[in-house]
Amino acid sequence: MGALVSQFPGAQRALFRAYHIGGCSSCGFRPDETLTEVCARNGNLPVDEVIQTLQKAQDTDANMEVSVTEAAELMKAGKARLVDVRTREEWEAAHIEGATFMTQALMHELGSWPKEQLIIFTCHHGRRSLDAAAYFAGHGLENVRSMRGGIDAWSCEVDPNVPRYELA
Repeated sequence: MGALVSQFPGAQRALFRAYHIGGCSSCGFRPDETLTEVCARNGNLPVDEVIQTLQKAQDTDANMEVSVTEAAELMKAGKARLVDVRTREEWEAAHIEGATFMTQALMHELGSWPKEQLIIFTCHHGRRSLDAAAYFAGHGLENVRSMRGGIDAWSCEVDPNVPRYELA
């Protein structure tokens, strides 16, 4: 499961949404378990069906992502706002000019932003931002995306002056 979730970041979200697997300690799974083992101990779920669910979720996630170059163009044109969902420490280490740091207050404010305003979430590598985009899409914000590759890809492809870093 560890390799599956690593390769398909939305897998845990999809398993929880469809089957209530992996969202808490009582229904969680271990990184060393296989998908077949998880399906067996969760009511003998049909593995093929679960795989199809994961593939659909992967397609949905892919449609929710934008490249860093596309994000840069949209921001420059004033067509999108970039919201950074990393920790305060990560933000202070490096951030993208024009991005807004996600706070609890901002989280509550997002729903009042103009509906046509595209909100692009970003994080370090694009996984947490994809979760954020999926969360807000699930709570009624239709014009949300995640920046594929996060600030790390931005540093490599758009602005090398934005420092790269590794989490400890």
